Amino acid sequence: MIFARLTAGFLALVLIAATPAPASADAGFVRWIQGFESVAAKAGVSREVYRAAFAGITEPDMEVIQKARYQPEFRDKVWDYIDNRVNDEQVAKGQAARAQLSSWLDRIESRFGVDRDILLAIWSMETNYGQILQRQDVMRSLPRSLATLAYLDKSRAKFARQQLIAALKVVQSGDIKVSELISSWAGAMGHTQFIPTSYLAYKADMDGDGHANIWESVPDALATAANLLRRNGWQTGRTWGYEVVVPPQYRGKLERDNRSISQWASLGFRRANGRPFPDGGERANLMRLAGDNGPAFLMTKNFFVLKNYNNADKYALAVGLLADQIGGYSGLVVDWPRGYKPLSTDERYELQKHLSRFGLYDGKIDGKIGSGSKAAIMALQQQAGMPQDGNASKALLEFLRKR
Repeated sequence: MIFARLTAGFLALVLIAATPAPASADAGFVRWIQGFESVAAKAGVSREVYRAAFAGITEPDMEVIQKARYQPEFRDKVWDYIDNRVNDEQVAKGQAARAQLSSWLDRIESRFGVDRDILLAIWSMETNYGQILQRQDVMRSLPRSLATLAYLDKSRAKFARQQLIAALKVVQSGDIKVSELISSWAGAMGHTQFIPTSYLAYKADMDGDGHANIWESVPDALATAANLLRRNGWQTGRTWGYEVVVPPQYRGKLERDNRSISQWASLGFRRANGRPFPDGGERANLMRLAGDNGPAFLMTKNFFVLKNYNNADKYALAVGLLADQIGGYSGLVVDWPRGYKPLSTDERYELQKHLSRFGLYDGKIDGKIGSGSKAAIMALQQQAGMPQDGNASKALLEFLRKR
């Protein structure tokens, strides 16, 4: 079945590529690895597993430190964050996966009570439906990444030590080989990007092979995500929230107030799509992530359950919006207050190609306007005497088409 598995052999190749050959060893880092062995041993990690995990690792991964300094959930404007993740390309991939995995999704919904479109949206957000797992520039050695954070990042050192021990216990459990222990820069693993402690807490063997293999088995990965949401209070059959129209007298007021849907309706709040609210007794919080001139939402309990996956409003909103569109619902009624006309997914690919053609952009042509694309846009704007706002606008693309 398409999407069902990634081969263990490929994952091993990624790990090998992600772990460069030793150059001039960092003596302090090597001492840290040697010293932490006894800590891990006291926590129940065998010395054999520990030494296998760090075989050949003598230098910290400095790219991990760079990535730790930039987290889009907390730095990007909300519309930039949403545009990069909720778009026609990701919706189409999600709908294809929905059809191809329908029997597995039936079983996961029946067992855990979590909506399939929410799970597909999380899969999209975390690894682009598994495609990120094949990128050697993103996936890296988990032991090296977490040791780097523990060694060099004081704010994350405690977290990194805890996750490293948990990851080595995952290896000891037999769910994965040490040679296949790859992750994101922060140690998140598999199709649905679980940190090791969360994996140990919520892992689910959906395909029945005796292991919860979130690295290779999509059913296991989606079921593990569903288990996390269920055990944190997911309400089956309910939505994450509603886009609403805010009465004029409440502009700039009642932000994040919690009331029942009936109480909101009595104040004049209504759904932006004109449909009635299905349950007046449900409680919700008012949120306007872009202020009074952007879309407004009444966020229900499931929105806050999603934040157990990633504690950022932008993340939970993106999951909800993408899930709705994968399920066939329309997008937002009120657009974001960008101040410019945005590009379609195809146009963003085109923009990156133009920027690359002019030697301003050397990143991946992926249609995502991240920090690299914005820097290239600003360099172009500076050359052309334009305001340097970094926005991927229709006007900018038209300018480039004429050059």
